[in-house]
Amino acid sequence: MRPLSAEYPSYFEPYVSLIKEDDIKIALAATLPNLSNFLSSIPESKSDYAYAENKWTVKQVLQHGIDSEIVFSYRALCIARGENQSLPSFDENLYAANATVQHRSLNNLSEELILHRKATICMFESFTETMLQEKGIASNKPITVLSLGYIIAGHWQHHQNILAARYLV
Repeated sequence: MRPLSAEYPSYFEPYVSLIKEDDIKIALAATLPNLSNFLSSIPESKSDYAYAENKWTVKQVLQHGIDSEIVFSYRALCIARGENQSLPSFDENLYAANATVQHRSLNNLSEELILHRKATICMFESFTETMLQEKGIASNKPITVLSLGYIIAGHWQHHQNILAARYLV
């Protein structure tokens, strides 16, 4: 079952709409080969490339993918476990400014992103249908666990599409 548009903030719609599968567990599992193949196709020579001034480098995009995967997965876990407190938002630009990727290899970042995706898949496979329908608050907006799964899958797909189109990787 897909999330209803009322189950997540509208600014996440571009991510949710990228995922066509109607079962989040199947959808997330299906992202892994694509993610792995795409990341392995990026040449190390592109790792510090940015397509324009003040745009993230390829390594920074991967770090953003890692950070987002962790934050969105944490939100899903909290809400699935019944957390009633509003979960904090995160400033992606602040995170990027404070993440030092210069000392990391493209391979290392790719490996970490894949590991986090594997963990996300395992976590969502453990959720019951009731857990997937749990509602919580994140960034002061209502959201469901199911929606977060679609956001996680679609968020990376969005950035992968940008990397392919604008970074020519």
